[in-house]
Amino acid sequence: MSQFQFVMRSGPTPGIIFPLEGDQIHIGRDASNGVAINDAEISRKHSRLSFQGGKYVLEDLGSTNGTFVNGQRLAGPVVLKPGDVVSLGEHIVLMYDAINMDPGATVAVSRKATRIEPPPVQASVPAYIPPIPASSAAPSTPFKKTNMAPIIIGIVVFLFICICISTFVWVDATFRWCVFPFSIIAEILRGSGACP
Repeated sequence: MSQFQFVMRSGPTPGIIFPLEGDQIHIGRDASNGVAINDAEISRKHSRLSFQGGKYVLEDLGSTNGTFVNGQRLAGPVVLKPGDVVSLGEHIVLMYDAINMDPGATVAVSRKATRIEPPPVQASVPAYIPPIPASSAAPSTPFKKTNMAPIIIGIVVFLFICICISTFVWVDATFRWCVFPFSIIAEILRGSGACP
């Protein structure tokens, strides 16, 4: 034995369940309908379910915004199958479901729609993130480009001084002060007549 129901997927009260009981059930905005949905997009008597041969047959009752099954607008009666998506207008979406019931089970029947409450959401605990010490924190100013010209000039001057000192030491050690061009430097440093 199966019991049928609509579950509202989109509309004024998502999650609400409409148990389908009886041979004829009207769907519409009016409170006297078996499936009453208070929405301006729904006609007072929008569509009708008829129980025939153990299945529900859905037909539109000339509604303004139409009745759709799986995206197709109804032009005549359609037999509903579990899993069918019934749309009333553009924004009301109902899922048609069959619930298999144990014939020996005691069933409490309610004519009113009931709401499905989602399971409680457990708050996820974020992983522990240790604080970053201030000394290792990234600088707050963006990376500054260093001007390399003074460094290169300093290296060139240092190498020039080293070469000059090395040359003077070599000249002094090999007694080449009297050879040109060192003879000019020797005369400046030692005075005239330093070289024969």
